[in-house]
Amino acid sequence: MGMTMTQKILAAAARLEEVKAGQLIEADLDLVLGNDITSPVAIKEMEKFKTEGVFHKDKIALVPDHFVPNKDIKSAEHCKCVREFARRNEITNYFEVGEMGIEHALLPEKGLTVAGDVIIGADSHTCTYGALGAFSTGVGSTDMAAGMATGKAWFKVPGAIRFVLTGKPAEYVSGKDVILHIIGMIGVDGALYKSMEFVGDGIGFLSMDDRFTIANMAIEAGGKNGIFPVDDLAERYMKEHSTRPYKIYKADPDAVYEAEYTIDLSTLRPTVAFPHLPENTHTIDEIEQMEPIAIDQVVIGSCTNGRLDDLRCAAGILKDRHVAKGMRCIVIPATQAIYMQAMEEGLLKTFIQAGAIVSTPTCGPCLGGYMGILAEGERCVSTTNRNFVGRMGHVTSEIYLASPAVAAASAVAGKIAGPQML
Repeated sequence: MGMTMTQKILAAAARLEEVKAGQLIEADLDLVLGNDITSPVAIKEMEKFKTEGVFHKDKIALVPDHFVPNKDIKSAEHCKCVREFARRNEITNYFEVGEMGIEHALLPEKGLTVAGDVIIGADSHTCTYGALGAFSTGVGSTDMAAGMATGKAWFKVPGAIRFVLTGKPAEYVSGKDVILHIIGMIGVDGALYKSMEFVGDGIGFLSMDDRFTIANMAIEAGGKNGIFPVDDLAERYMKEHSTRPYKIYKADPDAVYEAEYTIDLSTLRPTVAFPHLPENTHTIDEIEQMEPIAIDQVVIGSCTNGRLDDLRCAAGILKDRHVAKGMRCIVIPATQAIYMQAMEEGLLKTFIQAGAIVSTPTCGPCLGGYMGILAEGERCVSTTNRNFVGRMGHVTSEIYLASPAVAAASAVAGKIAGPQML
């Protein structure tokens, strides 16, 4: 019986000829990731182990990005804990303020994630790196501690769902719309502990930023991981950003999938997830037929949509326009390099002239941390990945998940709107 792409990567990491769905394995790790919220817990757990230091100082990445620059004393203490641990263990890939970015945009940019890797991170959106043909998944802080100490992790081999993407997306239809459409179709538990494997000729029309977005939100469908085949575009990205060797795995022709869906990208429309689940989706065409939904804030950024393509798209819509009176529009480039490139291209000037503000890289508003907390009853269109009750602030606030195009258009309109509605 053949293996899926994910199963082949896990078999190699476990040094086995083959693995099957449901099998328990111990796999070697290529990278262990933690941030300023999850790492302190892992560090305290690791102190209980009878080990000396970490398994490999080059294979751990510590990225303070959730509450940095520090918003209060508690967050400062968390970052101090991570900083001192990195110093004690001579962690190569510790990224201080000024070097850091939102972790899931930063690590591929720094060349730390490549095809064939097995990566765990104490953050649920670690599944992002599947866009490069890696197996990457989120774990708890205790598993992170064990990974840092031993370089290994236990996995139950996931079954797989195959998503065949065909056709070319229309203008303003992005990776965010693709994954929101999929989550709306199968539900937030539709891929529970499954590998979401994306194939088909439609992938050739998706940029790397689109693919990172889709893989990032696999967890919002319950997926263990999301993964793309490695094509010329992915190889060019890795060669541009990394000096590490990579290994390309391909699914066997007789690999077993528990379900298969075919999605014609040319038929998709800009899509918005209404409160309070990512599966509660409506197309912009459906929204046009509804009573206007007034909003108070727009956030363009996060590990899902803070990359350069996202900023270019938003700036293209905001150019020579202004956000609605009373609207708060917050733009957050995902890394310092993206920030710099956006500045050189004049995108930041466009945002500021349009009445938006531009922040240093941070996850802040996505998890209701800071830099965009919502008050009672407020509504926000956000390019982030979750819209649970209270996710960005008050429990009566509402979050509408959307692409950068829809978010920028909504900022101008003062209500949920697509670019064609301006």
